[in-house]
Amino acid sequence: MPSHEEEDKPCRACSDFKTWAKKQKPKKDATSTTVEKEPPKPKRNDCPLDKDDLGTSTWGFLHSMASYYPEKPTKSQANDMEKFFKIFGQFYPCEPCAIDFLEDIKANPPKTKSRNELAKWLCERHNTVNIKLGKPVFDCSKVHERWRDGWSDGSCD
Repeated sequence: MPSHEEEDKPCRACSDFKTWAKKQKPKKDATSTTVEKEPPKPKRNDCPLDKDDLGTSTWGFLHSMASYYPEKPTKSQANDMEKFFKIFGQFYPCEPCAIDFLEDIKANPPKTKSRNELAKWLCERHNTVNIKLGKPVFDCSKVHERWRDGWSDGSCD
C-alpha cells in the first residue's frame, strides 16, 4: 500500500502529457474560435526503432517497472518478476543485446525481494551495459528519484 506521501503525488507513469496539458489549459472565452489544423507530418519517431532508440525505450520501461514494483512483493510476484526478466531476454529484438543480457542475469540473477532490491539490481545491470558502451555510470542511489518521484530540484514538476 502506498504511503500517505505517495497518495498525494500523481502517478507519473499513469498520466500522459496530453491529460496533464488538458488540466492546465485556461477555459476558452466566448470570443475564441477553434481552428482546424492539418494532421502532423510523420516524424522520424514514426519509424521502427533502431538499436539506440530501442535500448533507451527499454531501459526507461524496465527502470519504471522496477520503481513501481511492490515494496513487499508476494512470493508469487517475486517469482513472476524473476521469470519476466528471463523471458524478456529470450525475446529482446536485438540478438547480441539479448544474448549479453541473458549471460549477465545468469551470473547476476534478478533480486526481487523488494522494490529497492530490484531497482538497484536493474541499475547495476544497466551500468554494466553503460561501461561496455563507454557511457557514464548512473548513481544507483537515485533510481527512484529518476524513474518514479522526479528530481528533488523540482525540475520534473
